[in-house]
Amino acid sequence: MPLSSESRPSSWDSLPAGETIKRELESKLAYWWPRVFGYHLLRLGALSRELEIKNCPVGHQFSLYPGNGASIVADFASLPLAPASIDAVVMNLVLEFEANPYRILREADRVLVSGGYLFIVGINPFSCAFFGKLLPRFQQALPWSGHFFMPARVKDWLGLLGYQLVHDERLLYHSLLSEAAPLRIWHHWQQKWLPGTGSLYLLVARKLDSPLTPLGDKRRQRIPGWQPTPTPGFSGRQLERRTKEEQ
Repeated sequence: MPLSSESRPSSWDSLPAGETIKRELESKLAYWWPRVFGYHLLRLGALSRELEIKNCPVGHQFSLYPGNGASIVADFASLPLAPASIDAVVMNLVLEFEANPYRILREADRVLVSGGYLFIVGINPFSCAFFGKLLPRFQQALPWSGHFFMPARVKDWLGLLGYQLVHDERLLYHSLLSEAAPLRIWHHWQQKWLPGTGSLYLLVARKLDSPLTPLGDKRRQRIPGWQPTPTPGFSGRQLERRTKEEQ
């Protein structure tokens, strides 16, 4: 069953470093919006609704989540949308607060058109953000009350659904415990030498018509050589001998 709506972030203000996260995401995602085309863009979750999206050619943008303020009030696990009707889906910190995150991805996949974009932002457990899980004061607070998934696991799910990963980035080398910025020297050192330890991950994927077979798993098929067409009553060798005698 999905978690209650009270356990999900209702706004960026409900997170200790919400404004910092929001600004970073808006800056990074600004590159992608002009590249998204179509008719409908789905903002999945309350955080996605509050995200500023500029210069996006998609005319109709709407939000969906089980809470006040949504364009459509519905559960993530059962989207009241027609198959292949959405051109892009944006989800910010959605999977962390769902009992069955893979089902959420399957629903997003169901409503996306072929070639549609899926934007996923989550918290990287292999980062400073995990410190909140260790501190009693923060363990039951957002976002640490959720379940953090390794980016590799989310990418595996996308692979199973047949998505092409077009961008994978770590953001914000920050504990997320407050809005206070980390020491600049530490931030740059971590970004340079430990680039995989950013507190957020941003995955951009596109839906394919059919899943790609990993290059390492492909096997070359043996191409059979030419063989004479069998003739009733004769083996291949007998047929060859008879042909020579007739000549």
